[in-house]
Amino acid sequence: MKKTNKKWKRNLKRDWQLYLFLVLPLLYIVIFAYLPMGGLVMAFQDYKPRLGFLKSEWVGFDNFIKFIQSYNFKNVVGNTLILSLYSIVVTFPLPIIFALMINSIRNGKLAKITQTIVNLPHFISVTVLVGIIFQLFNARTGIYGIAYEAITGEYPKDLFASAANFRHFYVWSAVWQNFGWDSIIYTAALSSVDTSYHEAAQIDGATRLQRVRHIDFPCIIPTVIINLILRMGSIMSIGFEKVFLLQNSLNLKTSEIVSTYVYQVGLSASGTSDFSYATAIGCFNSVVNLILICSVNKIASKYSETSLW
Repeated sequence: MKKTNKKWKRNLKRDWQLYLFLVLPLLYIVIFAYLPMGGLVMAFQDYKPRLGFLKSEWVGFDNFIKFIQSYNFKNVVGNTLILSLYSIVVTFPLPIIFALMINSIRNGKLAKITQTIVNLPHFISVTVLVGIIFQLFNARTGIYGIAYEAITGEYPKDLFASAANFRHFYVWSAVWQNFGWDSIIYTAALSSVDTSYHEAAQIDGATRLQRVRHIDFPCIIPTVIINLILRMGSIMSIGFEKVFLLQNSLNLKTSEIVSTYVYQVGLSASGTSDFSYATAIGCFNSVVNLILICSVNKIASKYSETSLW
């Protein structure tokens, strides 16, 4: 024990500058990740701001039961799951395919230019992205509206008024914005593939496609599994901003998800905000994510050698 303490003190004295860099990130985590956990007590109370945490009435699991039994439960949870699964099915494989394609390009300059072009949309803010979507697909002044009218001679339908179109806008705009950026981790994994494997395969007469299939892809499978576990662990946590900005009264049937519902319940403009109920919904969401990530990790560790723990 004494040796450990001496070693730790020696390392701290020698590398104090490096430890100093950790102060701000640790403060950020403590302030914005751990301290807010104290607010979870509201989920088990009939919280009143004027009474505070200590004097508000304790109601146990009543808020959770209220949410599960509410008429919005099926719609909100169902929309969240459908949108999240749709996103995973579409957005998860594309970065892998793109990384394999980039890795196969022999012209290094072309590969770098291509990567730069597809990475640029990632740096566009969500607000600007939604604005671009509205401009492009506007039924009157957008490219969609002008082209449709020029071809058919009729006014087009408003795509944003259809609940069925909301999911497509959300998912495919995410593909355009993030698939290049998401491919970086796979490109990095592919750069560590031993070139001797490719040389041996070429000697045996393997084509480029065969080398991608039997060498490149198997080498990045551990990275793919880890990313899939993390994605499945956040299946109930869909970004609030883009959904909220794309949401309108006509597409609520498919666009009302857990995060937007929590916002409506907890920060209602009508003055009927229910902090306890909103906190309970958020807590329920986190518990489901925890169960999912543990379950998927267990399955991954059972059928492969890769897992988070």
